[in-house]
Amino acid sequence: MTPVERFGLALLHRLDPETAHSVSLSALKSGLAPLAGLVTSARLATTVAGLALPNPVGLAAGYDKNAIAVSALTRSGFGFIEVGAATPLPQPGNSKPRLFRLTEDRAAINRFGFNNEGAEVIAGRLAARAPGPVPVGLNLGANKTSADRAADFARVLALCGPHVDFATVNVSSPNTEKLRDLQGPAALAALLAGVMEVRAGLPRPIPVFLKIAPDLTLEDLAAIAEVALASGLSGIIATNTTLSREGLRSAHKAEAGGLSGAPVFEKSTRVLAQLSALTEGRIPLIGVGGISSAEEAMAKIEAGASAVQLYTAMVYKGISLAAEVARGLDGLLAAKGFDTVAAAVGSGRGRWL
Repeated sequence: MTPVERFGLALLHRLDPETAHSVSLSALKSGLAPLAGLVTSARLATTVAGLALPNPVGLAAGYDKNAIAVSALTRSGFGFIEVGAATPLPQPGNSKPRLFRLTEDRAAINRFGFNNEGAEVIAGRLAARAPGPVPVGLNLGANKTSADRAADFARVLALCGPHVDFATVNVSSPNTEKLRDLQGPAALAALLAGVMEVRAGLPRPIPVFLKIAPDLTLEDLAAIAEVALASGLSGIIATNTTLSREGLRSAHKAEAGGLSGAPVFEKSTRVLAQLSALTEGRIPLIGVGGISSAEEAMAKIEAGASAVQLYTAMVYKGISLAAEVARGLDGLLAAKGFDTVAAAVGSGRGRWL
């Protein structure tokens, strides 16, 4: 982290978290933040579900909800980025305050509730982006007041699908009432059938991923894995935020919403490893939850992830974390004798089972 970035982070932490979030996006869009550029190597470059990634370190959904800083984010060291979540209609989300820093725990709690400007506006921004070597995906969401939430995911894909490189079905956010009910096998199968039907009609059939919660039993995971494989999904992202509050110290630990950051690392990695064992390499996995270093990214890969995503750790370590993790991962792969990322996937899964 440069002195400029350290100073900027200190200023941001003097603001309330949601304002700081908005200011950081504006700084990126305006060119005020230092950008690492493309980070890649023969060892880091990999392919996941047909997506050519310059490196396996991605940005998770939720940071750039409305796709306003896509160009800057693709030049920030990430190997791929995911924007959104987008819903068919614009919605304000839940009432403020709805984002809390848990500094002592290196974590955050949010209860945004899919606040976004709507799929049409987001599709327009995505259509205007210049193509580049860093794939850009969209997280698909559902409107809170929708009479048919399952159909909302397909509607967003129909609007935005032609303008992105991949899409993620998000039925695991804890901040829209009863949304997680769509993770049940029957409901999930029906929802995915609608999404995959739309995907088949796109100008190019982009990969579609499913993002799951960390608060699932082994039985739940087995059922989801079966549905995912049967539906023709391209991959699974494990995991979203958790409802658990175990071991937290911060004054904000009792706030409602999804917990992300360091406390989620072990739980999310365990779910990832279990899913890897259940699917036995038949579907690629993307590991998310609590990554703040190259060592933690490597642990996710060894647990079964073909790629990883960052988010909350950037609150504490800045946007330069993406390049730092990617470069550190390159060194770790070399030190462990792996010529490629793919060669390391699942090599240490037993540690988490």
